[in-house]
Amino acid sequence: MCLSLPTLAQSVESEGRSDLNLRQGVTDISSQVYDLHMLMFMVCIGIAVVVFGVMFVSMYLHRKSRGAKPANFHESVKVEIAWTVIPFIILILMAVPAANTLIAMEDTSDADLTVLVTGSQWKWHYKYMDSDIEYFSNLATQREQISNKFSKGENYLLEVDRPLVIPTGQKVRFLITSDDVIHSWWVPDFAVKKDANPGFINEAWTNVNEPGVYRGQCAELCGKDHGFMPIVVIAKDPADYEAWKNEKIAAIQIAKEEEERLLAMNMSMDELMTTGKKVYLAKCAACHMPNGEGLPGVFPAIKGSSLALNDRSGHIDILLNGRTGTAMQSFAKQLTLSEIAAVITYQRNAWGNNTGDIVQASEVHTYANGK
Repeated sequence: MCLSLPTLAQSVESEGRSDLNLRQGVTDISSQVYDLHMLMFMVCIGIAVVVFGVMFVSMYLHRKSRGAKPANFHESVKVEIAWTVIPFIILILMAVPAANTLIAMEDTSDADLTVLVTGSQWKWHYKYMDSDIEYFSNLATQREQISNKFSKGENYLLEVDRPLVIPTGQKVRFLITSDDVIHSWWVPDFAVKKDANPGFINEAWTNVNEPGVYRGQCAELCGKDHGFMPIVVIAKDPADYEAWKNEKIAAIQIAKEEEERLLAMNMSMDELMTTGKKVYLAKCAACHMPNGEGLPGVFPAIKGSSLALNDRSGHIDILLNGRTGTAMQSFAKQLTLSEIAAVITYQRNAWGNNTGDIVQASEVHTYANGK
């Protein structure tokens, strides 16, 4: 992991949590996990006290200076049976509560809400299965903090632009998968840590008792920006959650209407270039570099590339659908049609490419629906 457990623990907004022990969490399951952990810990301490106690007492009472003579035997059937049977019984007694907790953790039935969680390099996508709400959640920490130009914030590397919002007092089921490599969705306060594997869906669930902000991060080494893939979950009272949900649905409808309006109009070259440059610097420059020259052997250049100079439909396709087996991901759900049109226009006319091509949102829409 790129961020240590103590650092993550210090960032949590609740007070009085130890950096040296497992968190008790904010759900019934996380409390069960904590109690199980403490039970096992105390059993291990008890075993250690007995074993080392017998060892030290034996060394003290049977030392050479007291005239002790070593026993002359090689094995004892009774001792061998004892040190086999006793640990076996202890393990069985430990397995019973552990099995009960594990079964409860895997029981995702009768959920009140289901959220599809998809990992991408390096962000999370959330889709609420009972509505049209879906969005990407990106790191919100300023790059100036990362590069030490600004001082670190309170929640450095653990803040996002769009957190996941869930209701309290309801069972929320998570379907966890990945678009590219293996990620891991980890929120310590929920006792939830599930791998996000491409092509597979893992399940987890939570039922948060109290409203609050809960933070986590990707716990699987998933690439160069692994440490920049945080998770923020806001748990709201059911009434506040419904208000948020209705507001998001209304915003989605407004966005659809705006998109339809933009499809019926054409933007000028200057408007497309201005918008395209802004989108490129926010979404593309990290890999392809601000000058469009990429990183040789890692990320291809756009400047002077055959794709940007010649293959117009291929250029649209790769922005919409990404490229399997590479770090180039689909931007169909991350950008609006007008933003995709603008960034393609920018790439085909910046850095000396100068194709003169203008791509409009209507062309991107036609291509997307014609494939």
